[in-house]
Amino acid sequence: MPGHLDWARALLGAVKSLWRIGLLLFIALVVFVVLRMLPSDPVAMMLPPGASEQDRIALTQDLGLDKPLLVQFGIWLGNAVQGDLGNAINSGQPVVGLILQALPTTLQLVVLSLLFGALLGVAGGLIAFRFRQTPIERGVQVANSIAISIPEFLWAILLILSLGIGLQWLPFLGPIDANHSVPRQTGFLLIDTLLAGDLSAFGSALKHMAMPVIALSLSIAPPLMRIMHSSLIDAYAEDYVAAARLRGLDENRILVRHALKNAALPTVALLGLQAGTLMGGTVLIETIFGFPGIGGLMLQSLAVADMFMIQGLALTYAVAVQAMNTLSDIALYMLNPRLRLR
Repeated sequence: MPGHLDWARALLGAVKSLWRIGLLLFIALVVFVVLRMLPSDPVAMMLPPGASEQDRIALTQDLGLDKPLLVQFGIWLGNAVQGDLGNAINSGQPVVGLILQALPTTLQLVVLSLLFGALLGVAGGLIAFRFRQTPIERGVQVANSIAISIPEFLWAILLILSLGIGLQWLPFLGPIDANHSVPRQTGFLLIDTLLAGDLSAFGSALKHMAMPVIALSLSIAPPLMRIMHSSLIDAYAEDYVAAARLRGLDENRILVRHALKNAALPTVALLGLQAGTLMGGTVLIETIFGFPGIGGLMLQSLAVADMFMIQGLALTYAVAVQAMNTLSDIALYMLNPRLRLR
């Protein structure tokens, strides 16, 4: 029997992996086809003024744009698997290099926002539950309703006007003060400042990171607070909580050892979905705060219709979201003993 269960579990894991690979291929194909339907001409954009028709034909053939659409996609996909996403139209630099240069900024922003958003959401849910049926619970719910109705870009503007311009507590333009020069080692600015032993630069980068992180985290904290609050209420209606009370356990111990463990499962599942939302939110946030991440790179590429850059960035976003969903599945597996025993 255990052998059959192991086989079934392995099969389920393989199906999930194949599904995610298929989803990535589908997204890549849709983006590829849509970009080919745009009226922009990448060949004309890449050729210098006064180029001849022969130059145009040669470049078209070199890019493979004279071939059928599915053949073009197959060529692009084959190159992508080998780490070649082509060259950006404007700069002529490799797309992969530009993405790898900008990606750490976005990942740093997303990870910090996830951590802070999870902290706010879980803390809000716990406070609302611990003080249920009191004005404190109602106050948390009202604040949560207000937060969920404001999009992240509007939070960014409000934070800039209040904390940046009004009170002048925090900087709001760029990833670090201009008087700091930090050698790039990992691409993650906070880590690079520590590796350089420059605590002043670390503090500056942290201050610049504060408002973008708050703006993004306020967009994911409200749903997490709601699911944590409702999950705790459901958990307290279960028989094991009543049994724990009969054994004489105090409320704090019941909350931490029993109810919170079960409430964590749907919260972690939702956090995995919110990670994908955060990746999309970075497009505007990075532009508003002047962060050189892949969000800003995407807007720049869209502005000039750089189809090769857009294709590479879309694939990067899709891979990042699927990777975060995989991490969420692993976390759920570790938190749920029933899954580990199957």
